[in-house]
Amino acid sequence: MLKTRFGIAALIYAMINAVLFGAGLVTVLLVPALAKYAMELIPLLVVASFITALPIAWLLAPALLARFERRRMAAS
Repeated sequence: MLKTRFGIAALIYAMINAVLFGAGLVTVLLVPALAKYAMELIPLLVVASFITALPIAWLLAPALLARFERRRMAAS
C-alpha cells in the first residue's frame, strides 16, 4: 500500500510543482512591489515550489487511490 501511495505521489508531484510555481510566478510578476525583486524571488520560488509540492502530493495520493479502488470494486 505504501509503495502504491509513493508511486501515485511521484506521478502527481511534477504537476503540483508546476501549478505552484506558475501561480507564484504570475503573482511575483504581476504585483509591482514584488516585480522589482523578481531576480531574487524567482529562485526562492523554485525552491519553495519543490518543497511545498512534496507534502501536497503525499496527501493527495490516498484520495486518488481510493477513487481508483471504488471504480475497480464497482466493475467487479
